Amino acid sequence: MLFGFFLLTSGLFLDMRVCSAVQPELKITTIKQEPYTMSKGNQLEGFCMDLLSEVAKKVGLKYKVQLVKDNSYGRQEENGNWNGMIGEVLRGEADLAIAPLTLTAARERVVGMTKPFMQTGISILLRKDISEGASFFDFLTPFAPETWIGILIAYVGTAACIFIVARLSPSEWSQPQCEQSGCSFLHSLWYAVGALTLQGAGPHPKALSGRVICSSWWLFSIILLACYFSNLISSKTSESSHLTVNGFEDLANQNSIEYGCLGKSSTLAFFKNSNNPVYRRIYEHMERSNSFVSSMEEGIQRAKEGHFAFIGESVSLDLAVARHCDLVRVHEVIGMRGYSIATALGSPFIKNLSVAILQLSEAGELSYLRSKWWASSCIADKAKSPAVQPQSLKGLFLILAVGLGLGTLLSVVELALKSRRRAAEQKKPCCSVLTEELSLRLKNSKPRTPQENVDKEKA
Repeated sequence: MLFGFFLLTSGLFLDMRVCSAVQPELKITTIKQEPYTMSKGNQLEGFCMDLLSEVAKKVGLKYKVQLVKDNSYGRQEENGNWNGMIGEVLRGEADLAIAPLTLTAARERVVGMTKPFMQTGISILLRKDISEGASFFDFLTPFAPETWIGILIAYVGTAACIFIVARLSPSEWSQPQCEQSGCSFLHSLWYAVGALTLQGAGPHPKALSGRVICSSWWLFSIILLACYFSNLISSKTSESSHLTVNGFEDLANQNSIEYGCLGKSSTLAFFKNSNNPVYRRIYEHMERSNSFVSSMEEGIQRAKEGHFAFIGESVSLDLAVARHCDLVRVHEVIGMRGYSIATALGSPFIKNLSVAILQLSEAGELSYLRSKWWASSCIADKAKSPAVQPQSLKGLFLILAVGLGLGTLLSVVELALKSRRRAAEQKKPCCSVLTEELSLRLKNSKPRTPQENVDKEKA
């Protein structure tokens, strides 16, 4: 009985030792770099720390994080040894290395690398005010061509209505028989321009019909100018995001902006080993001008000072853009690569780690972590407003059309009322008097002398 109890206790003890051997506490090496790993009091936080926590939950790992001693990622030295986190994994000082470690052929030969947890590439960082040369006709961009045509038609139509009302309304032209109209078509065009530029041009209309038309045109002009200047300011504010350098070919073909990358980096190695003639020219220029920077912070600072394009990994440049509102990254990204977790060759954890990373990617967790740690502290610039289309101003054009129609109709009513009074005085049919008035006012003939008018009335 006692012997059986002893065997059972020994078996349980052995099982516990086996379990503890299966799940040892792993030593994780990392490096401080915002936002991957950062200090917060006595603890570490950041994208890599959150990623490690999620992966450990899925794989069932216990771990202890330590910072790399020489503050390096891992590069092969001239004597063949590796420094940094890769060196610590090779020497057995760490079981895993989690950081923005670029997956390269050289590293893959000496350590095991998981599936990438983040994709990156090489891009260009510039200051926002390095913009395109302005066109001579940039002031026309707030409105679409169709809108400008509509405005021109509205302008000519309004001037024509002012001209017609000035001839038809008795309040504007009381004696067409013996005096010349004070409002020509050219004056109507000039008056409409004055109202459109908010300068005014007299004389102003005296008749109700003319005032209705002018009020409609003034309202049209004020709203139109407000829309124009709003779009113009918006386009000028956001045009700084349209860069002279839109890619690496543009960068290689210009001489006004200096450019460089981090010295002794994988980015430099990419250009050095490339057979692409454009990339070779970029590398030769950087070598010739010795435009390398010693740190990421120096590259960002030089880009902020202007006339310098910093070439680096796109995710790092995106972080710089999120933290520095006067910087922008070009859209072109080349040399796509991934960041991976490094383990010793033949490690039993590499398969499970890769599966866990894929599961997090499929569940959207990696995207969430990216948005969490790359959140911008800048107030987003308003996107460049598209050119205003005629459909956007159809209500405004409708108000103007109603005002022009109403004013013209009122002028006809004013003329009809005068013709009716005159017909009653002369004891003539109203229609004949109205026809005579219209003929006098609309045809372009010299006014008669007072004697001619008396003779005609006697006849």
